[in-house]
Amino acid sequence: MIRLENHLGVTEISHDYFANLIGKVSSECFGVSGMMVSSPAQGLRSMLFKKDAMDKGVRVRNIGGKLIVDLHISVMYGVNISAIVKSIVNKVRYTIEEATGLSVSKVNVYVDSMKTE
Repeated sequence: MIRLENHLGVTEISHDYFANLIGKVSSECFGVSGMMVSSPAQGLRSMLFKKDAMDKGVRVRNIGGKLIVDLHISVMYGVNISAIVKSIVNKVRYTIEEATGLSVSKVNVYVDSMKTE
């Protein structure tokens, strides 16, 4: 739960909301072939339920009122990885700031694998 306090009151936003929002946005970017498991809990859940959740490969942290997002992705073979990463960083940052009004400190993108068609 991300908790923000201001002069108007307290706002709480769940980690699941952020993870689902970010997972959807990043998996729709060109060149991304899928999201990779980023924690043992996600790996266990994907083995048990045999389906991909939208929060797969996403980790969101709140440090000092700013968000830090970690993404683990798989890309298509033959595409420009640098261009894909820049696109994801910009799209994720824009989407979070527009949807919630929170500022994003960092978006870390880890390319864990490369897939052929």
